[in-house]
Amino acid sequence: MMAAGSGDHRRQPPLVPAANPAANPAGQPDPVPVVRIEHLDKIYNPGTPGQVQALRDINLVIQGGEFLAIMGPSGSGKSTLMNIIGCLDAPTAGRYLCDGIDVASLDAEERARLRLARIGFVFQSFHLLPRMSALENVTLPLIYAGVPRAERAAIAEQALAQVGLADRGRHRPNELSGGQQQRVAIARALINSPPILLADEPTGALDSRTGEDILALFKRLRDAGHTVILITHDAEVAAHADRVVHIRDGALHEGDDDGQPPPEA
Repeated sequence: MMAAGSGDHRRQPPLVPAANPAANPAGQPDPVPVVRIEHLDKIYNPGTPGQVQALRDINLVIQGGEFLAIMGPSGSGKSTLMNIIGCLDAPTAGRYLCDGIDVASLDAEERARLRLARIGFVFQSFHLLPRMSALENVTLPLIYAGVPRAERAAIAEQALAQVGLADRGRHRPNELSGGQQQRVAIARALINSPPILLADEPTGALDSRTGEDILALFKRLRDAGHTVILITHDAEVAAHADRVVHIRDGALHEGDDDGQPPPEA
């Protein structure tokens, strides 16, 4: 949706997806999921009296272009799972492939490159730099991607226009409403055209009407081909997604949050 010079200016060699030998009956390779998690566990302080198992045998496949909600109460493990999907934390056991790349095979620098190229983050508290304008905030990932200075402003202006803020580029965060600040954060998350948009309680700091506007924007991004992964505790927010999975006590399942499939009508 938002091209950063088509990625031509990134100075590091590209990350290579894991091999996918499977083929469909027509002989073409099967689409590689943007997220594939297999038998994943996360244990904090293993082997100590303070040992906590945050995630238990998680299995999850997310295809490109999905709008998925991961829903659970506080302490359920959803933030831990988000951090692993976002390559901010590593599992204790199991396998995670991000856009076909086995994350366990990467060193710290390669994981940072993976995050930059393939994952855009949107948080509840926006995380905008207060002394920078909206345009400058959106431009930041382009600097890390090695896009030349002369090209950054035009790309960032396009990104802001696509979230409805073409006329707010020169405003600082304290001159914007909460909804406008979240739109700036979304534009920043998408500036390098990552296949995955990872949104952690993105409407939590917004009033209900503004929250609905942000969720409608996510649907438009999904329609444009982005994969949206929404982390939430709110059933009304989760209902906007195409698919909802529930997490409770570190275990993941689809259907109602009691672990049973929804009743038939």
